[in-house]
Amino acid sequence: MIPVYPPGHDLLQGKVVVVTAAAGTGIGSAVAKRCLEEGAHVVISDWHERRLKEKAAELGAVHAIPCDVTQEDQVQALIDGAVDHFGRVDVMVNNAGLGGTKSVIDMTDEEWSRVLDITLNGTFRCTRAALKQFVAQGGGGAIVNNASVIGWRAQAGQAHYAAAKAGVMALTRCSALDAAEHGVRINAVAPSLAMHPFLAKVTSDELLEDLTKREAFGRAAEPWEVANVMVFLASDYASYLTGEVVSVSSQHP
Repeated sequence: MIPVYPPGHDLLQGKVVVVTAAAGTGIGSAVAKRCLEEGAHVVISDWHERRLKEKAAELGAVHAIPCDVTQEDQVQALIDGAVDHFGRVDVMVNNAGLGGTKSVIDMTDEEWSRVLDITLNGTFRCTRAALKQFVAQGGGGAIVNNASVIGWRAQAGQAHYAAAKAGVMALTRCSALDAAEHGVRINAVAPSLAMHPFLAKVTSDELLEDLTKREAFGRAAEPWEVANVMVFLASDYASYLTGEVVSVSSQHP
């Protein structure tokens, strides 16, 4: 049974939120929608410009800026564009990531590096750019990263993705200490299984069935259920949380 979609409560009223990889049908898009419902000014980005324009038209009242998180100049242009449009940035949501299934035995250097560059290095680049902007504004702000329970748990064929997500967790914890003196909070979520069309396309039915059976509720999370936790971490309700990785999961061993 899927719970009722909750209404907004102005948790991010007036804040400027930047969300990466928000053009699809997954968590990034759900975060952007929830932030709008919570009263935020939202900037969405994605490397796929056509999908980005379509998502901006669907959401309405958002500012869209194309960005490939593997390119430092584009990451900086994303932050600069948000500031040019809204005057400041208050929240950075690092959602961009790349998965895939491949045994280490057969994995090439290029396949390994591509996943790490988008998922871990991209999160680092966006974190660094956002932190510099927060400091320039006089401090304060929040960063929310999208990790995964696979950073804690082993799964065949996921060495590159798991290594990247474990790296995101470590980056979250360490950068939170670097940022604390500036009043900036950095946290992450670690979803287990959030269902959306792209995941269904790249994952076998057998694996999805197996993963779903491990969930206490007998179903995958809806992307908006993960987004709700990310909104909480971005909001002033999480004012004393930093360096935390929050598991958004009903999974049991």
